[in-house]
Amino acid sequence: MMTPEQMTAANKANFEVLFGLTKQAFSGMEKLVELNLAATKAAMSETAAHTHAIMSVKDVQDLVALQASVYQPMTEKAVSYTRHVYEIASSTGTEFTKAVEEKAAEAQKAFASAIDGAAKNAPAGTESVVSMFKTAVAAGNNALETVQKAVKQASELAESNIQAVANTAVATGKTSKKR
Repeated sequence: MMTPEQMTAANKANFEVLFGLTKQAFSGMEKLVELNLAATKAAMSETAAHTHAIMSVKDVQDLVALQASVYQPMTEKAVSYTRHVYEIASSTGTEFTKAVEEKAAEAQKAFASAIDGAAKNAPAGTESVVSMFKTAVAAGNNALETVQKAVKQASELAESNIQAVANTAVATGKTSKKR
């Protein structure tokens, strides 16, 4: 059984984690807002410059050349924007995952301690039941670890795929520009 002091300490620690995660979420949102504001300002400036350039075009060839010169930077900026969004989301997600994994480890440790305490105080003849329960808990922990590893691998695969798509988009934009 937990003492009132232990319960108070546990609640305090949980609130600190909650406030830390909330702070992290707001930090991620703040970065996204800053990124979007910067992207919007840049897009407005570029649109104004492009509009002025279009107004000074004298023939169709100049117009085609002007339009072609816009596509490569646009592709690179879109890829850069996507990378920044991904980095912000990834770092925020990593912090959340880290906090959840730490809390899960603490909960597993507390649960194992509670099981050990219950096993010590269990009536004679219940050793096999306690042993089966411990085995089930260990199997559950192993399954959880396997899922965590799979999620981590999937995240790494997604990150490499995003990088490959971004590189392909930039390369395609460069090829289109040369034509």
